[in-house]
Amino acid sequence: MIISRRNLLAGAGSVAALSLADAVIAPASAAQPKAIGLQLYTVRDIFAKDPVGTLEQVARIGYREVEFGGGGYDAMDHALLRGTMDRLGLKAPSLHIGYDALLGQFEKSVTMAKALGADTIVLPYMTDEHRTEQGWQAVLPNFNRFAAELKKAGLGFAYHNHDFEFTNRPGGTSLYDRFLKETDAALVKVELDLYWAAHAGEDLASLIDRLSQRIYAYHVKDMRADRSMAAVGQGTIDFAGLFKRKGSAGVRHFYVENDRAPAPYVPDITTSYQTLHALRF
Repeated sequence: MIISRRNLLAGAGSVAALSLADAVIAPASAAQPKAIGLQLYTVRDIFAKDPVGTLEQVARIGYREVEFGGGGYDAMDHALLRGTMDRLGLKAPSLHIGYDALLGQFEKSVTMAKALGADTIVLPYMTDEHRTEQGWQAVLPNFNRFAAELKKAGLGFAYHNHDFEFTNRPGGTSLYDRFLKETDAALVKVELDLYWAAHAGEDLASLIDRLSQRIYAYHVKDMRADRSMAAVGQGTIDFAGLFKRKGSAGVRHFYVENDRAPAPYVPDITTSYQTLHALRF
């Protein structure tokens, strides 16, 4: 957080109070997450077998947004998926597309995103060969290029983290800090996976304050005391405290995700939806 000269001159006690006021929103009335969605990777096993039936179950729970990722969605009938979403009142603001696909099938990726009604493409993961200092430095210019070309096509671009971006620190600087410094903040947005950042040992409140308006969406998943993944509300993360921070004010989407949701999946995503729907901050 940047502290002004006026705040500094006010003295240490005033600085602390003003810093807290800057970091945390104090709304007149309690707020809720603006849009509760589901990252379909959570239910990839059942989605791959029955995409229409899975979307119907998701809509019945109360979700009104989905984010495509995994489950073979890229090879499905996108007109059928879009028609099903329209019938159910679902929207897909964003979808996950891998680095190799963006590199080698860019126009196809754009066409797919538009067919599904998305306004943003999210790069979800980088494989081991890119996680070295040299590998990472080689891909970051492509992040900027993807974002610039997507803007021309009327789409946004964001990057979704796991834990390695924070824990890999070649030369003492994390891959995530290199990403933030060397990509265009106006074009390359952040889909912040709260679980994976916490799993890497990051202080989530400080991270949110630092990223601030660069955050496009949250991946909302909980972490138990043993650091295992859990449905929202079954772990230790203080989501209300995080969502009321000033840095969260511009977040457009709150996507439930559980990479390791137990079969039959629907109870797990129901718990997460109900917890977020009842959340006030």
